[in-house]
Amino acid sequence: MGVMVRHPLTSAQIAAGKRLGALLRQARGPRTLDDVAGQAGISPETLRKIETGRLPSPAFGTVVGLGAALDVPLQALADAWRDADALDTIS
Repeated sequence: MGVMVRHPLTSAQIAAGKRLGALLRQARGPRTLDDVAGQAGISPETLRKIETGRLPSPAFGTVVGLGAALDVPLQALADAWRDADALDTIS
């Protein structure tokens, strides 16, 4: 069995994680970490890490759960995570 090597995140991935975290924190509003995390099926500590950008690339299922718990469409979460400069080169 091979050893999985985890490559360091790029500055663009870190910035994307901070944008995603900020959007999720704003969407959570006055709701508690415990409330939203429970509804999303994750731990409050995981949600805290995502919101603060310390977990910049959460698992897809986690993002889906958070989108549902916060009533935020997946496309809005993807747009927040995606680098705005990358969008300019595509369109």
